[in-house]
Amino acid sequence: MSVRGAHGHSSKDISLLSTVAMAFQTLGVVYGDMGTSPLYVFSDVFSKVPIKSEVEILGALSLVMYTIALIPFAKYVFIVLKANDNGEGGTFALYSLICRYAKVSLLPNQQRVDEHISSFRLKLPSPELERALSVKESLEKNPLFKNILLFLVLMGTSMVIGDGILTPSMSVMSAVSGLQGRVPGFGTDAVVIMSILVLVLLFSVQRFGTGKVGFMFAPVLALWFLNLGLVGIYNMVKYDISVVRGFNPVYIYLFFKTNGIKAWSSLGGCVLCITGAEAMFADLGHFSVKSIQVAFTAVVFPCLLIAYMGQAAYLMKYPFAVERIFYDSVPEILFWPVFVIATLAAMIASQAMISATFSCIKQAMALGCFPRIKVIHTSKKVMGQIYIPVMNWFLMVMCIIIVATFRSTNDIANAYGIAEVGVMMVSTALVTLVMLLIWQTNLFLVLCFPILFGVVEFVYLTAVLSKIQEGGWLPLAFSSLFLCIMYTWNYGSVLKYQSEMQGKISLDFVLDLGSTLGTVRVPGIGLVYNELVQGIPSIFGHLLVTLPAMHSTIVFVCIKYVPVPYVPLEERFLFRRIGQKDYHMFRCVARYGYKDVRKEDHGFFEHLLVESLEKFLRKEALEMALEASAMAVERDDVSVVSDIPSSPAESGDLHVPLLSDQRTGDDNTPMLPASSIAEEDPSLEYELESLREAIASGFTYLLAHGDVRARKESFFTKKFVINYFYAFLRRNCRAGTATLKVPHSNIMRVGMTYMV
Repeated sequence: MSVRGAHGHSSKDISLLSTVAMAFQTLGVVYGDMGTSPLYVFSDVFSKVPIKSEVEILGALSLVMYTIALIPFAKYVFIVLKANDNGEGGTFALYSLICRYAKVSLLPNQQRVDEHISSFRLKLPSPELERALSVKESLEKNPLFKNILLFLVLMGTSMVIGDGILTPSMSVMSAVSGLQGRVPGFGTDAVVIMSILVLVLLFSVQRFGTGKVGFMFAPVLALWFLNLGLVGIYNMVKYDISVVRGFNPVYIYLFFKTNGIKAWSSLGGCVLCITGAEAMFADLGHFSVKSIQVAFTAVVFPCLLIAYMGQAAYLMKYPFAVERIFYDSVPEILFWPVFVIATLAAMIASQAMISATFSCIKQAMALGCFPRIKVIHTSKKVMGQIYIPVMNWFLMVMCIIIVATFRSTNDIANAYGIAEVGVMMVSTALVTLVMLLIWQTNLFLVLCFPILFGVVEFVYLTAVLSKIQEGGWLPLAFSSLFLCIMYTWNYGSVLKYQSEMQGKISLDFVLDLGSTLGTVRVPGIGLVYNELVQGIPSIFGHLLVTLPAMHSTIVFVCIKYVPVPYVPLEERFLFRRIGQKDYHMFRCVARYGYKDVRKEDHGFFEHLLVESLEKFLRKEALEMALEASAMAVERDDVSVVSDIPSSPAESGDLHVPLLSDQRTGDDNTPMLPASSIAEEDPSLEYELESLREAIASGFTYLLAHGDVRARKESFFTKKFVINYFYAFLRRNCRAGTATLKVPHSNIMRVGMTYMV
């Protein structure tokens, strides 16, 4: 359970050798999708624009070259990669970064104490402070802006998932189709069958984790890029070196002037050359900014340019070879080695998108935007390597259906690209907001960013949207499905939280019951799970009415995700006391980052919780002793932690790490040793002894088996969404205790209905 803390890659001083080694590794993880694009880009572009002269070839080449230079190179390498969240990238990382600077989250469970997490600390730019604060105020006060921001984030995430469905189909089928024309009798049916077999194999090995085969990813992709560069140089030297004229952007103008609407339609194929560009940012958490920049600048960018120039040179002499341009341009003696490497590269490219889909789903779950489903961690050393069975088999079935239905890479290419352009436009909008709110950026430069890149991406979007009837509807349908699921889950969760806030039990009512709470207190620790970060949840009233007895120690546990990638283990728990000491009631907020791994079992979680509670009690006694010995000191000068009121109310949050530096020898049973403080304070000794007895009697998880229903006066659409769609998702998602693997004998559920 060594949890990475404030480990921002941007702040690390990484040696040159480490950067080069990390850059080599990025080839196998980040650039697989973009690296396999030469398999199908020109064949799709020239399916819309027939080659009549060298203008079409040089114009298409120039379009591809400047598209790669503008979007992945200029936008991502030099700008977007810097908008990372403590070294983490992706749509949700941008959203969490914005959430830390402005309270734009729709779930109102933020606490000021969260800002004391080591990876949470913020620095607003002083020269642009006034503008940043005005933007912040506008975002926080206008609910419409909050919903638009959330919608953009969810739309970008759903499009990444849609891309994860098409990428394996496109990459694998493009690689396998190279056997057509080379092997006698290997027709379309054989390509479809072999592609399906490769896809089944690819998805079947996911459960073993990428770590077991990850060591071969980078060498294979390195060979692939080397092959692209060498074959490209060979074709340029042998067929037509003059294709270097493609660097002249005038050929783009001539291309559009000569072909008109057909040239605009061909942009849908041109955009395929930058598929996977978003992975440069999304996979940033595994590498450093500099390593991704070095790999793209030194290897990926030049090899791709040379590969496309080599194919253009081949087309200069054989213009009718567009359908199989990649394999036809490969020298005869190298065909089989290149075919094997291409197939492996296609599988690796697919693996990268599958892993990205798993990561997106997990981050969405952490931020309350996706139903809880089973997540398996495939590596004990690398926390980011996960496997989601439900999503894996869903992706496999969808990929098989796509391959069996479309049966052609050109037809799949018509559906490919829409999701990618959509994700790019979302990242442009979010990075622009980061520039306004967080960065020290001149307003003119801020406006230039969306104008330049937004306009280019919008033009590409209009081109790919023109292919909706030809198959472009497919990624939109998948993205819309996941967008509905995520937005509905977030909408229902926010309404449920607001209902819990309104149904809180008055503290005065509980305190009036006395220390016995109006029932019998028996030894044991009752963990009352709820989502409230403050107040007593309504489930507690149901428990008092339903149960014949109540545990001697009661802890209200709230599992809360904060907008940071990781929360260090020593900063995990926050405690406060509820009522006076003889009530033995506490509130515990367990905080996790959106990339934290909750792989601890219930025993380990209980151990951490009790150890933190014991530290809290000792800290409380020490501060009260210091306070009693220094009565002349002003109370305002005392820390929040020391301000433990004797009146029946909740104390302030604890602002210091709770876990002690020394661990006990026995991992199964938390040890609570006595101390000099306990000897001097009889009440502390009594409380620690009560806690020991409660631990010996065991833990009970008290949960609400909630049913969420819309109020009778609600509109029909709200009733339909909450009573049917959201209710269906709640019935079929995992219970929270499944993550901790709590035995059923330790769980007690109370039925509740939340009217929202």
